[in-house]
Amino acid sequence: MKVALLSPIAWRTPPRHYGPWERVVSLLAEGLVKKGLDVTLFATGDSKTSGRLDYVCPLPYEENPNIDPKVWEALHIAHLMEQASKFDIIHNNYDFLPLTYSRLINTPMITTIHGFSSSKILPVYRAYNQGNYYVSISNADRSRELAYFGNVYHGIDLDEFTLRPEPGDYLLYFGRIHPDKGTAEAIEIAGKSGRKLIIAGIIQDKEYYNQKVFPHIDNRNIVYWGSVGPEQRDDLLGNAYALLHPIHFNEPFGLSVIEAMACGTPVIAFNKGSMPEVIKDGESGFLVDNVDMACHKLNQIPSLKRSRCHDWVLERFSQDRMVEDYIALYEQIVR
Repeated sequence: MKVALLSPIAWRTPPRHYGPWERVVSLLAEGLVKKGLDVTLFATGDSKTSGRLDYVCPLPYEENPNIDPKVWEALHIAHLMEQASKFDIIHNNYDFLPLTYSRLINTPMITTIHGFSSSKILPVYRAYNQGNYYVSISNADRSRELAYFGNVYHGIDLDEFTLRPEPGDYLLYFGRIHPDKGTAEAIEIAGKSGRKLIIAGIIQDKEYYNQKVFPHIDNRNIVYWGSVGPEQRDDLLGNAYALLHPIHFNEPFGLSVIEAMACGTPVIAFNKGSMPEVIKDGESGFLVDNVDMACHKLNQIPSLKRSRCHDWVLERFSQDRMVEDYIALYEQIVR
Protein backbone atom coordinates (compact mmCIF):
# COMPACT_ATOMS: atom_id res chain seq x y z
CA MET A 1 0.00 0.00 0.00
CA LYS A 2 1.30 3.45 -0.95
CA VAL A 3 0.58 5.98 1.77
CA ALA A 4 1.05 9.75 1.64
CA LEU A 5 1.41 11.29 5.10
CA LEU A 6 0.72 15.02 5.20
CA SER A 7 2.45 16.63 8.17
CA PRO A 8 2.28 20.25 9.34
CA ILE A 9 5.15 22.59 8.48
CA ALA A 10 5.15 24.72 11.62
CA TRP A 11 7.97 22.54 12.96
CA ARG A 12 10.26 19.84 11.61
CA THR A 13 9.01 16.24 11.51
CA PRO A 14 10.02 14.98 14.04
CA PRO A 15 10.32 18.23 15.99
CA ARG A 16 13.57 19.26 17.61
CA HIS A 17 11.69 20.37 20.71
CA TYR A 18 8.01 21.37 20.57
CA GLY A 19 5.65 20.09 17.87
CA PRO A 20 3.09 17.49 19.07
CA TRP A 21 1.37 16.94 15.71
CA GLU A 22 4.71 16.57 13.95
CA ARG A 23 5.89 14.14 16.62
CA VAL A 24 2.86 11.90 16.15
CA VAL A 25 3.22 11.94 12.35
CA SER A 26 6.88 10.96 12.63
CA LEU A 27 6.09 8.03 14.94
CA LEU A 28 3.36 6.90 12.57
CA ALA A 29 5.60 7.20 9.51
CA GLU A 30 8.40 5.17 11.08
CA GLY A 31 5.99 2.53 12.30
CA LEU A 32 4.29 2.18 8.92
CA VAL A 33 7.65 1.73 7.19
CA LYS A 34 8.57 -1.03 9.65
CA LYS A 35 5.30 -2.76 8.78
CA GLY A 36 6.29 -2.77 5.12
CA LEU A 37 4.10 0.04 3.77
CA ASP A 38 5.40 2.36 1.05
CA VAL A 39 5.36 5.71 2.86
CA THR A 40 5.99 9.20 1.50
CA LEU A 41 6.16 11.92 4.13
CA PHE A 42 5.18 15.41 3.02
CA ALA A 43 6.82 17.73 5.53
CA THR A 44 9.54 20.39 5.75
CA GLY A 45 12.77 19.84 3.84
CA ASP A 46 14.82 19.34 7.01
CA SER A 47 12.55 16.55 8.23
CA LYS A 48 13.86 13.03 8.85
CA THR A 49 12.19 9.77 7.90
CA SER A 50 13.05 6.22 6.91
CA GLY A 51 10.41 6.53 4.19
CA ARG A 52 10.51 8.96 1.27
CA LEU A 53 10.56 12.67 2.03
CA ASP A 54 8.84 15.10 -0.35
CA TYR A 55 8.68 18.83 0.27
CA VAL A 56 8.44 22.34 -1.09
CA CYS A 57 8.95 24.25 2.17
CA PRO A 58 12.64 23.93 3.13
CA LEU A 59 12.36 25.00 6.79
CA PRO A 60 9.57 25.25 9.40
CA TYR A 61 7.81 28.60 9.36
CA GLU A 62 8.01 28.87 13.16
CA GLU A 63 11.79 28.84 12.81
CA ASN A 64 11.94 31.05 9.72
CA PRO A 65 10.40 34.54 10.20
CA ASN A 66 11.16 35.44 6.59
CA ILE A 67 8.35 33.33 5.13
CA ASP A 68 4.57 33.73 5.26
CA PRO A 69 2.94 30.65 6.84
CA LYS A 70 -0.24 30.86 4.73
CA VAL A 71 1.71 31.02 1.48
CA TRP A 72 3.76 27.94 2.30
CA GLU A 73 0.79 26.06 3.71
CA ALA A 74 -0.95 26.53 0.35
CA LEU A 75 2.12 25.39 -1.59
CA HIS A 76 2.72 22.45 0.75
CA ILE A 77 -0.82 21.07 0.54
CA ALA A 78 -1.09 21.64 -3.21
CA HIS A 79 2.23 19.87 -3.76
CA LEU A 80 0.74 16.66 -2.40
CA MET A 81 -2.69 17.01 -3.97
CA GLU A 82 -1.24 17.50 -7.45
CA GLN A 83 0.31 14.03 -7.20
CA ALA A 84 -2.55 12.36 -5.30
CA SER A 85 -2.99 9.69 -8.00
CA LYS A 86 0.37 8.16 -7.06
CA PHE A 87 -1.01 6.94 -3.72
CA ASP A 88 -3.56 4.44 -2.48
CA ILE A 89 -4.48 6.64 0.45
CA ILE A 90 -3.67 10.09 1.81
CA HIS A 91 -3.46 10.57 5.57
CA ASN A 92 -4.13 14.22 6.38
CA ASN A 93 -2.65 15.52 9.64
CA TYR A 94 -2.98 19.16 8.57
CA ASP A 95 -6.34 20.08 10.02
CA PHE A 96 -9.19 21.31 7.80
CA LEU A 97 -7.48 22.97 4.80
CA PRO A 98 -6.67 19.76 2.83
CA LEU A 99 -10.34 18.75 3.01
CA THR A 100 -11.15 21.46 0.47
CA TYR A 101 -9.16 19.47 -2.12
CA SER A 102 -10.85 16.13 -1.39
CA ARG A 103 -13.55 16.42 -4.07
CA LEU A 104 -10.96 17.29 -6.69
CA ILE A 105 -8.99 14.04 -6.33
CA ASN A 106 -9.85 10.36 -6.60
CA THR A 107 -7.53 9.10 -3.87
CA PRO A 108 -9.35 8.52 -0.57
CA MET A 109 -8.26 10.71 2.32
CA ILE A 110 -8.33 9.94 6.02
CA THR A 111 -8.09 12.93 8.37
CA THR A 112 -6.91 12.78 11.95
CA ILE A 113 -8.54 15.64 13.85
CA HIS A 114 -5.87 16.61 16.37
CA GLY A 115 -8.21 19.04 18.12
CA PHE A 116 -10.42 21.98 17.29
CA SER A 117 -8.68 25.35 17.54
CA SER A 118 -12.16 26.90 17.73
CA SER A 119 -15.75 26.23 16.68
CA LYS A 120 -15.18 28.56 13.71
CA ILE A 121 -13.42 25.79 11.77
CA LEU A 122 -16.37 23.39 12.05
CA PRO A 123 -18.11 24.60 8.85
CA VAL A 124 -15.31 23.06 6.76
CA TYR A 125 -15.45 19.76 8.65
CA ARG A 126 -19.24 19.67 8.25
CA ALA A 127 -19.12 20.49 4.57
CA TYR A 128 -16.64 17.72 3.76
CA ASN A 129 -17.79 15.07 6.22
CA GLN A 130 -19.48 12.98 3.55
CA GLY A 131 -16.88 11.23 1.42
CA ASN A 132 -14.09 11.74 3.95
CA TYR A 133 -12.93 9.63 6.86
CA TYR A 134 -12.50 11.44 10.18
CA VAL A 135 -10.51 9.97 13.06
CA SER A 136 -10.62 11.38 16.57
CA ILE A 137 -7.71 11.13 19.03
CA SER A 138 -10.00 10.72 22.04
CA ASN A 139 -13.71 10.12 22.47
CA ALA A 140 -13.92 13.33 24.50
CA ASP A 141 -12.70 15.39 21.55
CA ARG A 142 -15.50 14.38 19.20
CA SER A 143 -17.91 16.96 17.85
CA ARG A 144 -21.58 15.99 17.91
CA GLU A 145 -21.94 17.64 14.52
CA LEU A 146 -19.60 15.19 12.77
CA ALA A 147 -19.58 11.52 11.83
CA TYR A 148 -16.36 9.65 12.58
CA PHE A 149 -14.77 6.64 10.96
CA GLY A 150 -12.73 5.67 14.01
CA ASN A 151 -10.83 6.70 17.12
CA VAL A 152 -7.08 6.17 17.44
CA TYR A 153 -5.26 7.20 20.59
CA HIS A 154 -1.78 8.60 20.10
CA GLY A 155 1.11 6.25 20.73
CA ILE A 156 4.72 6.84 21.75
CA ASP A 157 7.99 4.97 21.27
CA LEU A 158 8.57 3.56 24.74
CA ASP A 159 12.24 3.03 23.95
CA GLU A 160 12.63 6.82 24.24
CA PHE A 161 11.45 6.80 27.87
CA THR A 162 13.27 5.28 30.83
CA LEU A 163 11.25 3.77 33.66
CA ARG A 164 12.69 5.10 36.91
CA PRO A 165 11.48 3.13 39.94
CA GLU A 166 12.24 5.89 42.45
CA PRO A 167 10.65 9.37 42.32
CA GLY A 168 12.54 12.63 42.46
CA ASP A 169 11.60 15.51 44.74
CA TYR A 170 10.37 18.13 42.27
CA LEU A 171 7.09 18.75 40.50
CA LEU A 172 7.10 19.22 36.75
CA TYR A 173 4.99 21.35 34.43
CA PHE A 174 5.66 20.23 30.84
CA GLY A 175 3.82 22.05 28.08
CA ARG A 176 3.22 25.35 26.34
CA ILE A 177 2.90 28.35 28.64
CA HIS A 178 -0.67 29.45 28.09
CA PRO A 179 -3.76 30.03 30.29
CA ASP A 180 -5.40 26.90 28.81
CA LYS A 181 -2.59 24.75 30.14
CA GLY A 182 -2.68 26.17 33.67
CA THR A 183 0.93 27.23 34.19
CA ALA A 184 -0.11 29.67 36.93
CA GLU A 185 -2.09 26.95 38.71
CA ALA A 186 0.94 24.66 38.63
CA ILE A 187 2.92 27.41 40.35
CA GLU A 188 0.15 27.77 42.94
CA ILE A 189 0.08 24.03 43.61
CA ALA A 190 3.85 23.97 44.07
CA GLY A 191 3.73 26.93 46.46
CA LYS A 192 0.93 25.52 48.60
CA SER A 193 2.56 22.09 48.78
CA GLY A 194 6.02 23.47 49.52
CA ARG A 195 7.65 21.67 46.58
CA LYS A 196 10.03 22.81 43.88
CA LEU A 197 8.52 23.23 40.42
CA ILE A 198 10.34 22.94 37.10
CA ILE A 199 8.56 24.50 34.11
CA ALA A 200 9.46 23.31 30.60
CA GLY A 201 7.79 24.47 27.40
CA ILE A 202 7.50 27.20 24.81
CA ILE A 203 6.02 30.59 25.74
CA GLN A 204 2.87 30.72 23.63
CA ASP A 205 1.24 33.64 25.45
CA LYS A 206 3.89 36.26 26.22
CA GLU A 207 1.59 38.54 28.24
CA TYR A 208 0.42 35.63 30.39
CA TYR A 209 4.02 34.59 30.96
CA ASN A 210 5.06 38.12 31.95
CA GLN A 211 2.16 38.61 34.35
CA LYS A 212 1.48 35.16 35.83
CA VAL A 213 4.69 33.16 35.48
CA PHE A 214 7.85 35.27 35.27
CA PRO A 215 7.34 37.08 38.63
CA HIS A 216 7.47 33.71 40.43
CA ILE A 217 10.64 32.38 38.78
CA ASP A 218 13.47 32.48 41.32
CA ASN A 219 15.61 29.63 39.92
CA ARG A 220 15.34 27.91 43.27
CA ASN A 221 11.73 27.03 44.04
CA ILE A 222 10.33 27.87 40.59
CA VAL A 223 12.67 27.17 37.67
CA TYR A 224 12.00 27.74 33.97
CA TRP A 225 13.97 25.48 31.60
CA GLY A 226 12.50 26.66 28.31
CA SER A 227 11.71 24.16 25.57
CA VAL A 228 13.61 20.88 25.88
CA GLY A 229 14.57 18.13 23.45
CA PRO A 230 14.16 14.34 23.71
CA GLU A 231 17.14 13.59 25.99
CA GLN A 232 16.31 16.31 28.51
CA ARG A 233 12.65 15.34 28.27
CA ASP A 234 13.37 11.78 29.40
CA ASP A 235 15.42 12.96 32.39
CA LEU A 236 12.97 15.68 33.42
CA LEU A 237 9.90 13.46 33.19
CA GLY A 238 11.49 10.41 34.76
CA ASN A 239 13.04 12.13 37.75
CA ALA A 240 9.95 14.11 38.75
CA TYR A 241 7.83 13.40 41.81
CA ALA A 242 4.72 14.07 39.72
CA LEU A 243 3.65 15.85 36.53
CA LEU A 244 1.12 18.66 37.01
CA HIS A 245 -1.45 19.13 34.26
CA PRO A 246 -3.96 21.69 35.65
CA ILE A 247 -5.67 22.44 32.34
CA HIS A 248 -8.49 24.93 31.76
CA PHE A 249 -9.73 23.56 28.45
CA ASN A 250 -10.93 20.24 27.10
CA GLU A 251 -7.60 18.63 26.32
CA PRO A 252 -7.87 16.65 23.05
CA PHE A 253 -5.27 14.10 24.17
CA GLY A 254 -2.14 15.15 26.13
CA LEU A 255 1.13 13.66 24.88
CA SER A 256 3.16 14.87 27.88
CA VAL A 257 0.80 12.96 30.16
CA ILE A 258 1.52 9.57 28.61
CA GLU A 259 5.21 10.42 28.25
CA ALA A 260 5.44 11.09 31.99
CA MET A 261 3.61 7.88 32.85
CA ALA A 262 5.90 5.93 30.50
CA CYS A 263 8.77 7.03 32.76
CA GLY A 264 6.83 5.89 35.81
CA THR A 265 5.89 9.40 36.88
CA PRO A 266 2.26 9.80 38.00
CA VAL A 267 0.17 12.71 36.74
CA ILE A 268 -2.16 15.02 38.63
CA ALA A 269 -4.53 16.58 36.12
CA PHE A 270 -7.68 18.65 36.17
CA ASN A 271 -10.52 16.40 35.12
CA LYS A 272 -11.25 17.86 31.69
CA GLY A 273 -11.38 16.61 28.12
CA SER A 274 -9.52 13.38 27.45
CA MET A 275 -7.97 13.07 30.90
CA PRO A 276 -10.31 10.27 32.13
CA GLU A 277 -9.36 8.28 29.01
CA VAL A 278 -5.62 8.89 29.30
CA ILE A 279 -5.11 8.61 33.08
CA LYS A 280 -6.29 5.66 35.15
CA ASP A 281 -7.44 7.49 38.25
CA GLY A 282 -5.86 6.07 41.39
CA GLU A 283 -3.36 3.94 39.45
CA SER A 284 -1.38 6.11 37.02
CA GLY A 285 -2.29 9.42 38.60
CA PHE A 286 -5.18 11.41 40.00
CA LEU A 287 -7.99 13.40 38.41
CA VAL A 288 -8.85 16.52 40.42
CA ASP A 289 -11.11 19.54 40.11
CA ASN A 290 -9.05 22.33 41.61
CA VAL A 291 -5.74 23.43 43.15
CA ASP A 292 -6.63 22.34 46.69
CA MET A 293 -7.57 18.84 45.55
CA ALA A 294 -4.30 18.63 43.63
CA CYS A 295 -2.33 19.57 46.76
CA HIS A 296 -4.18 16.92 48.74
CA LYS A 297 -3.51 14.21 46.15
CA LEU A 298 0.20 15.04 46.08
CA ASN A 299 0.48 13.39 49.48
CA GLN A 300 -0.92 10.17 48.00
CA ILE A 301 1.59 9.92 45.14
CA PRO A 302 3.81 7.44 47.05
CA SER A 303 0.86 5.00 47.14
CA LEU A 304 1.03 4.65 43.35
CA LYS A 305 3.34 2.09 41.76
CA ARG A 306 5.56 3.71 39.17
CA SER A 307 5.81 0.41 37.29
CA ARG A 308 2.02 0.41 36.94
CA CYS A 309 2.14 3.88 35.35
CA HIS A 310 4.57 2.51 32.76
CA ASP A 311 2.49 -0.62 32.14
CA TRP A 312 -0.65 1.48 31.62
CA VAL A 313 1.05 3.28 28.75
CA LEU A 314 2.50 0.05 27.36
CA GLU A 315 -0.98 -1.50 27.27
CA ARG A 316 -2.84 1.41 25.67
CA PHE A 317 -0.54 4.04 24.19
CA SER A 318 2.32 2.32 22.39
CA GLN A 319 3.56 3.28 18.93
CA ASP A 320 2.89 -0.25 17.65
CA ARG A 321 -0.75 -0.14 18.76
CA MET A 322 -1.28 3.24 17.10
CA VAL A 323 0.30 2.04 13.84
CA GLU A 324 -1.75 -1.15 13.78
CA ASP A 325 -4.96 0.77 14.41
CA TYR A 326 -4.26 3.11 11.49
CA ILE A 327 -3.33 0.26 9.15
CA ALA A 328 -6.66 -1.42 9.95
CA LEU A 329 -8.47 1.80 9.02
CA TYR A 330 -6.43 2.22 5.82
CA GLU A 331 -7.30 -1.29 4.73
CA GLN A 332 -11.03 -0.77 5.35
CA ILE A 333 -10.99 2.45 3.31
CA VAL A 334 -8.99 1.05 0.39
CA ARG A 335 -11.20 -2.06 0.22
